[in-house]
Amino acid sequence: MDKSIERRNLLKYLTLASTAIAVPKLSFAAAKGEILIIGGGFGGAATAKYLSNYAPQLKVTLIEPNEKFITCPFSNTVLADLNKIDFITHDYKQIQKLGVNVVKAEAIGINPTQKNVTLNTGDKIYYDRLIVASGIDFKFEEIKGHSLELTKKFPHAWKAGAQTLLLRDQLQSMRPGGIFVISVPNNPYRCPPGPYERASLVAHYFKQHNPRAKILILDEKDKFSKQTLFQLGWKELYGDMIEWVPFSQKGNMLELRPDTKELVSEFAKFSGDVLNIIPPQRAGGILREAGLCGDGDWAQINQLTFESIHTPNIHVIGDAALVGDMPKSAFSATSQARLCAFNIAALQSGLELESVPLINTCYSLVAPNYGISVADVYTLDQNHKFKSVPGAGGVSPINADREHRNLEAKYSESWYENLTSDIFN
Repeated sequence: MDKSIERRNLLKYLTLASTAIAVPKLSFAAAKGEILIIGGGFGGAATAKYLSNYAPQLKVTLIEPNEKFITCPFSNTVLADLNKIDFITHDYKQIQKLGVNVVKAEAIGINPTQKNVTLNTGDKIYYDRLIVASGIDFKFEEIKGHSLELTKKFPHAWKAGAQTLLLRDQLQSMRPGGIFVISVPNNPYRCPPGPYERASLVAHYFKQHNPRAKILILDEKDKFSKQTLFQLGWKELYGDMIEWVPFSQKGNMLELRPDTKELVSEFAKFSGDVLNIIPPQRAGGILREAGLCGDGDWAQINQLTFESIHTPNIHVIGDAALVGDMPKSAFSATSQARLCAFNIAALQSGLELESVPLINTCYSLVAPNYGISVADVYTLDQNHKFKSVPGAGGVSPINADREHRNLEAKYSESWYENLTSDIFN
């Protein structure tokens, strides 16, 4: 069979079945207890939904300070004025209809001894098991001169919402022929291909509205996710509009000079009209303060149950955790959520735990009608770490024609619709 057809069929299967995970059919009728979830993003919301499906008699509470969830996936289409912010905004009504108690509050502290979580309202909620899907925080201190306050001027837009709209407005008002600078952190960080998709879709916007503009990507790495595919697309679609500067050419990003809109590295100084600084990242503060990250930046877990290796009865999924070879992505978080929910239902039922392969599928848009993708399958190895299965995944073919790229762009839209509908609709 033609390899491009094989790849196309794989993409179609993964898109149409993007929310599937093969878990054993067991009865969790004996499951009991109070399950508390911190964070209503992809990981937390999916865990709430699937716990309700697997064991509806469990009392499941989801703590989330926002009434609606605004997704990072497809937020770059908002920057490029291809979609409005409403397109990536989802509420929790359907999750509530499943019987999940959604508490609109911020979790500010975990007491593992007393097994409770303190809210910013002063209330405490007790749990039998706690799942933390609190996502990322930023390490502003690693860039001299930067701070949380300065994100009002130099948005990261790596948590979608107000930051997305701020960066969109800055791009739309940028002077003709101006320079857009994207500063990309070293691994690990949320959504490895995200900065390069952002550069691509902003270039698409500039091509129509500011054709003399330039995009400069200052990278803390010497290679990046789907690099060859992105660079082929950039050359084909945007000529020399996008310039990628790897770590080996500039060194560490050391300082932000806000008054002059300059970024200073070991070897060079860069300036731009709009600066999109994506800072280095780590797990959310509530995890670090509770000691769930040990001496590191990320939560360390038993990857079969996602239970903390430091504290029993607390599970961590999604971007905040180190989960073997799996990238920090929305699809990874939902895959982990289903397995975590299944094994928590098993634990609360006194049943044996199960291990199943997990999937990550990642689409990126180089232009609205030009998509690229990568898919991977992960299984637990003898050290109980999720490792990529050689030959089980795939990546977009290098020499695909525009029909294939257009098809992958359509699959990207279906991927997003299936992923969000499965959890929120």
